[in-house]
Amino acid sequence: MPADLLQGVALVTGGGRGIGESIARELKGAGMRVAVTGRTAAQVEAVATALDGLALVGDVRRPENVERWVERTERELGPVELLVANAGIGNPDGATWAVAVEDWWRVFEVNVLGVHLCCRALVPRMLARGRGRIVITGSGASYLPGSAHTAYPASKAAVCRYAETLAGELQGAIPVFVISPGLVRTEMTARFGDDAPWTPPELAPRLVRVLASGRADALAGRYLHAEHDDIEDLIRRADAILAEDLNAIRLRR
Repeated sequence: MPADLLQGVALVTGGGRGIGESIARELKGAGMRVAVTGRTAAQVEAVATALDGLALVGDVRRPENVERWVERTERELGPVELLVANAGIGNPDGATWAVAVEDWWRVFEVNVLGVHLCCRALVPRMLARGRGRIVITGSGASYLPGSAHTAYPASKAAVCRYAETLAGELQGAIPVFVISPGLVRTEMTARFGDDAPWTPPELAPRLVRVLASGRADALAGRYLHAEHDDIEDLIRRADAILAEDLNAIRLRR
């Protein structure tokens, strides 16, 4: 995997722990200035301090919080070149029909509305500057069969479709990618136990680093899996992938 060297500013939501923290650390190591967001001040501030970055505390579901994050990041660090819309939560406990409506809907608010609010706040700025990239954290739960609670997989299906559609809307201007980090052991997934097919935690950050470099821009709108896809191979085969409509969630008849 080439060690892409990067410049500019990255805004990573859900960057106080888990996958988001790992992505923020990778981007800092690649040369970017990084702002991280989250609801838990101690976590976000610890990561930002370690990375000599910017800590942004708040709720990704609230437009005023997201707008404040963007304004402060651009004021203190500079124009945001890369948005990593990573903040997300898992299923609430209980059967779908037994969970409180507000708990079920909160998953959509964080996982889908949060992504939209971040894109809505940054896309106009990126368009005005003529540069920028967006990486959205999706999940294999968006297409894999299963019998788990409905909220998380439905929200990830929505966000994958959102990313692909936004990539089409911004084609030729702002590349938008949706990635699956794989099954990474985090606080959210630890309950799956030691025998789960865990994905090495370094793979998603490495994938984001390549996407941030611009070398994979031809793959905008494609579904990219940190473990199951070889991004260098995909870059080499980009023309065929587009022509054959691969790495996309489709109904085939």
